[in-house]
Amino acid sequence: MNDLYVRYLHDLSFGLHAECLYFRTSRLTPLNPPMNPEKLELLITREMPFGKYKGRIIADLPGPYLNWFAREGFPHGELGGLLALMQEIDHNGLSELLEPLRTKHGKPAPRY
Repeated sequence: MNDLYVRYLHDLSFGLHAECLYFRTSRLTPLNPPMNPEKLELLITREMPFGKYKGRIIADLPGPYLNWFAREGFPHGELGGLLALMQEIDHNGLSELLEPLRTKHGKPAPRY
């Protein structure tokens, strides 16, 4: 992935304002590492381990469910980070960014 795209996704995962996302200045520090593209792959391959949507891949979780986690609190650990990332992607209408990964992994988007 190109550097600007990775920074965009990194900033997106932390919920920064859209007007700040396209600057090419380096804001990366040890406490603010670059976005790991493998996390996007995990959204397509990792299944929800519990709850109403147990067994559904994280990228296919409905927006209201992700928003509920955003209000009530995400779980700790990697799962919470993935849910927060997916909520941010969904909230900003950027779910189509995952389409190339869906194709790569043979996981088409669900039809609701």
